[in-house]
Amino acid sequence: LKLADRSKEEAVEALTKRYTAQRNRAQQSESEDVFQTFANALANSYDPHTSYFSPRVSENFQINMSLSLEGIGAVLQTEDEFTKIVSLVPAGPADKSGQLSPADLIVGVAQGEDGEFEDVVGMRLDDVVQLIRGPKDSVVRLEVIPAGSTDGAGRRIVSLVRNKVQLEEQAAQSRVLNVERDGRDFKLGVIEIPTFYIDFAALQNGDPNYRSTTRDVAVLIEDLKKQSIDGLIIDLRDNGGGSLREANELVGLFISRGPTVQIRDSNGRVDVLGDYDPETIWTGPLTVMINRLSASASEIFAGAIQDYRRGLVVGNRTFGKGTVQTLRPLEHGQVKLTTAKFYRISGESTQHQGVTPDIDFPALIDETEIGESALDFALPWDQVRPVRYGRYSQLDRWLPELNNRSKLRTSDDPDFNHMREELLLINEQKSLTQIPLNEQALRAQRDQFDKAQLDIENARRMAKNEPPISSLDELLAESSGEEPVNADAEALLRESGELTVDLIELQIQHGEQLKG
Repeated sequence: LKLADRSKEEAVEALTKRYTAQRNRAQQSESEDVFQTFANALANSYDPHTSYFSPRVSENFQINMSLSLEGIGAVLQTEDEFTKIVSLVPAGPADKSGQLSPADLIVGVAQGEDGEFEDVVGMRLDDVVQLIRGPKDSVVRLEVIPAGSTDGAGRRIVSLVRNKVQLEEQAAQSRVLNVERDGRDFKLGVIEIPTFYIDFAALQNGDPNYRSTTRDVAVLIEDLKKQSIDGLIIDLRDNGGGSLREANELVGLFISRGPTVQIRDSNGRVDVLGDYDPETIWTGPLTVMINRLSASASEIFAGAIQDYRRGLVVGNRTFGKGTVQTLRPLEHGQVKLTTAKFYRISGESTQHQGVTPDIDFPALIDETEIGESALDFALPWDQVRPVRYGRYSQLDRWLPELNNRSKLRTSDDPDFNHMREELLLINEQKSLTQIPLNEQALRAQRDQFDKAQLDIENARRMAKNEPPISSLDELLAESSGEEPVNADAEALLRESGELTVDLIELQIQHGEQLKG
């Protein structure tokens, strides 16, 4: 707390309030709370996604779903005594702000522009959520310890305006990326898919114009084809999944027909889902972008495209969420049970290991902090029998060449070097096995880390002929603008475009050029 510029008196007061609140919460626990703790300890020992909801928690969940309360669009979980951000909801306030990241720790919450902060260390997760949620357009301020901080240093205040994430904001969107190569301008379509969605209500009501990921993407591709694109990039970064049906049908836009995913239930029975419509929307060069936050349905799509060798998969190893859950009512509360597992058509599970890209990019998210493999008692990876399927290209033969081109191209790229240096710095900090107990020494360690971060950022700016900054506060102010630009994310997209052009060139050389 003193590192957060609190006086000794303020630190003592904050700790006294924290421990008093923890004692009061323990004393106020009822038998229902104790049973829920016990039941979840038992359930989680089998699988991290199996859990029990007491009647009170179930009722609060239903009430919260129906009230006009909104949040910041973040998935939270308890880790030790802290509230950790697991992921950000695409197009939500937290995601749009650019100020929060997975594995950040929330240690304080304040209401409005000038409300007093309430310490939430050691607080129950549902109580923290209640503090963060509130009326639409109201302000909530969070005190956050950034991911990777081993000593609580680098605390910052993040101000967010609560809002509801609309379907339109989570819908697939497109743009055109231009890549110049040897005097030729290649036009690449980019389709960003934040989640796999479907308007079930409209579908059940017989609305012929119901919204879904596959329908929207098909329209976007047709529009991009009118612009004479040379290749297509499907961006699944940060896509946490959604409708299995949509993942299956989306694969069908790019293959003539065939299986897409296998599902094995608890009895060992395996069902195979697939696309049996021979019509395709896009048969041209295809690249799929993934990262550690691409999960579940995203992994099914990326895995199928990779198995068919229909396209190039680039980025980072995915989350590894390869299990299926169902919610079942009980006489007292509800239980969420893991009932099945997903498997690729190659027979490999997406569980635990996720999907490994063909081309690796610098990992912006720590796999030891985020992902199925980071969860206690996660179900292991395994296999079932593969199903019969064909392949669309000789992509395997070209991967060494594609990797070499990418490494050569990014070896002196300012943004890629920035990502690599930041990763080295974070790993160096995480490798520290001792933390100074002397306040002055601890402050010196923090200042040294901040200076290293500043030097890395200014090295990038100098390489890009941009003006340097004098403090990390300036960088935070830039990222909190109305439309913050994530330079690292854009650099990864740019390299994905370069790789797509590489793929086009190799297909031409080997007489396998595909037409959209």
